[in-house]
Amino acid sequence: MAACNGLFVYHILGLASLVAVFYFSLLGEVDLRFPGLLPSSGASQHSHDASLPFVERRGAQLFLEGRPFYINGWNSYWLMDQAVEPASRHRVSDMFRAATGMGLTVCRTWAFNDGAYNALQLSPGHFDERVFRALDLVVVEARRHGVRLVLSLANNLEAYGGKTQYVRWAWDEGVGLTASNDSFFFDPAIRDYFKVYLKALLTRTNHLTGVQYKDDPTILAWELMNEPRCISDPSGNTLQRWIEEMAGYVKSIDRRHLLTVGTEGFYGPTSPPEKLSVNPGHWFNNYGLDFIRNSKISDIDFASVHLYPDTW
Repeated sequence: MAACNGLFVYHILGLASLVAVFYFSLLGEVDLRFPGLLPSSGASQHSHDASLPFVERRGAQLFLEGRPFYINGWNSYWLMDQAVEPASRHRVSDMFRAATGMGLTVCRTWAFNDGAYNALQLSPGHFDERVFRALDLVVVEARRHGVRLVLSLANNLEAYGGKTQYVRWAWDEGVGLTASNDSFFFDPAIRDYFKVYLKALLTRTNHLTGVQYKDDPTILAWELMNEPRCISDPSGNTLQRWIEEMAGYVKSIDRRHLLTVGTEGFYGPTSPPEKLSVNPGHWFNNYGLDFIRNSKISDIDFASVHLYPDTW
């Protein structure tokens, strides 16, 4: 395991189960508690949530109320989408109930859907309030079941819109530099689109709690993107600049939550030569990633690795 600033978090994403298990340590005092549940009817939701402690990073360790905090978690990317329609909404609470029954404490899920079915962002800066309310519900249900959330903010893949949708918006509006999907990372107009979305999400006031997302400790961390790649620049410089810019922007709005990149974890050009040979299988090409360099950015709090043992 290579050394870098921040924590190492492993997302084990099995192809069959879509389950991610997060490991921060195998030793030490374990605190999997989530103090308090939702207040009873009539209580002040805002003051209650405001008193819930944030998970904090001190050096290379997470803490909750002064005690080491360790995570056992999973991946359910679909929660917001399922919370939109009344007929499927129960699946959200069912999932949280099943997970907590197994002792799981953190869930990674999408906080984006760009231009697709049940889209959160219909066009740059324009949102469907119905879908935002569904995400509000996901946050509240997580809180009620004692689960903290890692919210992913974009997708490298086309599912749920992804960077392809941002590029298409810019191209359709006549402001895009190129139709390449990688222009998501270097086109100034598209970077501005993404910042508009980030600000709208981080400053969203949950209609059920009255608490802005940036002030809600139910959210453990933000993840900039699901598995970002910039194939057009194998040097890694384009993606590095994007991570630095977007991480700084997120932290300019919200310094209380943890932040991670969301990469698969491939070693890149600045890694020691012996590291390049351990990138799995035909993934020897780093696809514009540079795991250690990406993770050392000062505004990034912990690193993540995606493993697909069934295929790698």
